[in-house]
Amino acid sequence: MTAVVLPRIDPDASTGLVKASTMPESELLQRLGTSAGSGLTGAEAGRRLARYGANAVSSHRARWWPVLWHQLRSPLLALLLVAAIASYFVGERSDALIIGVIVGLTVGLGFGNEYRAEKAAEALHSRIHHQTVCIRGGVPVRVDVTTLVPGDVIELQLGDIVPADLRLLTVAGLACDEAVMTGESLPVEKVVGESPVGTPLADLTGCALMGSVVQAGSARGAVVATGALTEFGKIAAGLSTHQLETVFQAGLRKFSLLLVYVAGGLTTSIFVINVALHKPIMDALLFSLAIAVGITPQLLPAVVSSSLAAGSARMAKRKVLVKRLVCIEDLGDIDVLFTDKTGTLTLGRLDYMRSVPAPGRSNAEVIRRGLLCTENLVHEGRAVGGNPLDQALWDSPAAVGERTALAGCTTTAVLPFDHVRQMVSVLVADADGTPVMITKGAPEKVLERCRSVTPAIRASLAAEFAAGNRVVAVATKTRSADNRAHWTSLTADDENGLDLLGLLVFRDPPKPDAAAALQRLAGLAVAVKVVTGDNQAVAVKVCQDLGLGDSLPAGGVGVGVLTGVELDALDDDELALAIPGTTVFARVSPEHKARIVRVQRRSGGGVAFLGDGVNDALALHAADVGISVDSATDVAKDAADVILLEKDLDVLADGVVEGRRIFANTLKYVLMGSSSNFGNMFSAAGASIFLSFLPMLPSQILLNNLLYDTSQLAIPTDNVDEEQLRRPSHWDIAFIRRFMIYFGPLSSVFDFLTFGVMLWVFHSGPEQFRTGWFVESLATQTLVIFAIRTRRIPFFRSHPSLPLTLAALGVVLVGALLPASPLAGALGFTPLPAGFFAALLGMVVAYLLLIEAGKRLFYRADRTAPTPRPRRRIGPDRRHLRRRADQFSTADR
Repeated sequence: MTAVVLPRIDPDASTGLVKASTMPESELLQRLGTSAGSGLTGAEAGRRLARYGANAVSSHRARWWPVLWHQLRSPLLALLLVAAIASYFVGERSDALIIGVIVGLTVGLGFGNEYRAEKAAEALHSRIHHQTVCIRGGVPVRVDVTTLVPGDVIELQLGDIVPADLRLLTVAGLACDEAVMTGESLPVEKVVGESPVGTPLADLTGCALMGSVVQAGSARGAVVATGALTEFGKIAAGLSTHQLETVFQAGLRKFSLLLVYVAGGLTTSIFVINVALHKPIMDALLFSLAIAVGITPQLLPAVVSSSLAAGSARMAKRKVLVKRLVCIEDLGDIDVLFTDKTGTLTLGRLDYMRSVPAPGRSNAEVIRRGLLCTENLVHEGRAVGGNPLDQALWDSPAAVGERTALAGCTTTAVLPFDHVRQMVSVLVADADGTPVMITKGAPEKVLERCRSVTPAIRASLAAEFAAGNRVVAVATKTRSADNRAHWTSLTADDENGLDLLGLLVFRDPPKPDAAAALQRLAGLAVAVKVVTGDNQAVAVKVCQDLGLGDSLPAGGVGVGVLTGVELDALDDDELALAIPGTTVFARVSPEHKARIVRVQRRSGGGVAFLGDGVNDALALHAADVGISVDSATDVAKDAADVILLEKDLDVLADGVVEGRRIFANTLKYVLMGSSSNFGNMFSAAGASIFLSFLPMLPSQILLNNLLYDTSQLAIPTDNVDEEQLRRPSHWDIAFIRRFMIYFGPLSSVFDFLTFGVMLWVFHSGPEQFRTGWFVESLATQTLVIFAIRTRRIPFFRSHPSLPLTLAALGVVLVGALLPASPLAGALGFTPLPAGFFAALLGMVVAYLLLIEAGKRLFYRADRTAPTPRPRRRIGPDRRHLRRRADQFSTADR
């Protein structure tokens, strides 16, 4: 096989933005082996990808060693292993080996479940793709950002995240937000040209930095550095790999700390008491540490990971992807959803309907000028990139006949769309060379800049809005013969004194199933509110068609509707009072959207925002849960926590239910660990005071804990009562503490009853006493899940899942059979008399009845309102930088 020789590319030019910024454009392109018009060929791009590697700054591959370390880093396990090793060398070899084996099984069980969850997250992440428009062989194509190489030529448009370090070749009003890189809060205007040697990074106006966001305009640029060799990559390399903590994770951490404090107190007191009673120090130490391990939630991460992994798999089948598994629970915590209208309440399939020409104008003229006024790239009769309205017009049958008339026209300047002006303008040279400026945009904005607008046009516009149609206005402007020669660029000042050509009307009908999805969300106590840049009459018509906000007024003005202008007149307190009664926020800016979300979050509830445009990024960042779609702009997907492969509210409702199901099942494990498990450990501590021997050997305590935790791994499969899914649930450590104090002693009552039966009925010695209590404690603390898992009457009004039922009964059976097994001697067990099992059955039934009665009293008395959801403030630069780095990641690094 003949070796392929890669072209020699100067390493500094291809990997150094600062040096590339100082070179003349022609010299730089020559060194990169590319051209501004044609870019690289596909074959050459493939060879360079093999040489330079993927354009990635991080990896989302699941690695086994961090997961294993997460299992091993418990200081209690470390102390227990050290003590076991010490006991091995002082003669207690069998106990030490048994403890080592049980600890190994516990770690292996947790590792297996967590690693499977990590692999599930890797698979989800691999399904999220980010693309950019690249010129390959002179043809504009969409490619994955991770395949970009030095020498590629790419197009930038509004809302794009710059996918590599670029030297700009052409610009049209380009301004980039570089706050994630430089801390500069204002967008930086970009120009074409080299920079002087020594220019600081923040002042490289002829370059676009990887990770920055296109806030205005458009551009073409040559890639000079990719991946970790970019300026952004160098910063991202210094980021900690530790993920930011969510509210859900904070609640888990606080609960774990609560039990650690309790375990610490018990461990210390038990050790001191046993030493004071002149029991062997090594036995006392091992016993105390085993108690601590028994009460700490060793498998809580595994239970949570299993729940989240199973939930993510179910959601992925419904075309919902989460960037981090814990975001599923956060999704279940929401009670207000702010959403845009297009594609969520409507089909999201824009169809061109008709044009409404101004008096003296023709339909053909309106369509032809509308086609010319675009930022889209056109290749072989197809629009590449650009906004959906332009694409819908280009693909319409009405446009087919007008495309040939565009052949003699040349676009010489573009003033790109932005969300302040809400319009785009182009300077076009007609076939005879006459320059004409064409402006297209929001009707209200364009009409107010026109010299005259007839009442008939205004009436037509109002009628189209009332019908729920999308409308774009088209206008032109010419100059006198004396001023035409120097008209080569456009500014916002040129967009005045326009002549209206007419209106372009588009239709985006409501989704047939949107009304049912809205009713389902309402049943889940999630209030849906529409936040849109569209005219209020359009938004109100769609909402009324779907039954959302039945009190909304016809015409879109009054109760239930707020416009951007009206928002500006309200302070935050007034806005907080207005939000609950408002269903539609219309003609709002990106800043308005973010402000609405921030104010709503002050209520203490969970807030989600669903959006897919560059104007949604601020609100997506501000929300508790940012939701976008796979076809969204880069900046919207970057800001989102959840990605919908289909923009469907019914699928989103599935996510809410799944999140609440996961929280409910996680809480079951938490309440189990804080009641029966705590009660058993408390009983062990009490028994060690009046008994002359240890009530249970350290190895038996650990085995008891391992078997119990194994049964709890089936909790993620459990059914959840309907009332637990109807409303969001928040972490309430005070409630958990009350639950532990109330139900823990109830468990200890039957433990002490067992002590009495073993000592005074069966006159048991140390081995039989330990065996009897092992079997009883395992049975009671495992079977109590059937009572604790629901506020209803178990089995009759609330059915556990089959896996949970089998796991619980199976563990109890194993515990009952162990004393008669060949392992009994090694584990310190002895066979139990038949009368014990009769007594055990009676005690278990009595215990469950007592728990059921206590449950009714507890929930009747516990009327404390849930603790408001805490707001953990995270510095925006760090949070946004990490999210931005996730966009440029692969599973191959």
